[in-house]
Amino acid sequence: MTNKKDRDIEKTYSISEAVSKLRRLADCLEKDRPFEIQIAGERIYVPARAVLSIEHEREGDIEEVEFQFKWKRVK
Repeated sequence: MTNKKDRDIEKTYSISEAVSKLRRLADCLEKDRPFEIQIAGERIYVPARAVLSIEHEREGDIEEVEFQFKWKRVK
């Protein structure tokens, strides 16, 4: 199995793209199913066991809300 390189990517989507992705995500969450998404050219598989956190950051005049899923890859 190949090691995945560390990565920290932020991708901006149009409102219609974001709505589509959020709708698919909500459907998967409701059905306790894994979620699949492509971000900046890499396909990511978020397992149903992933933990969701919502983060708020403020720095000066900048506000950020981040929906974050975390899980440990199974080797």
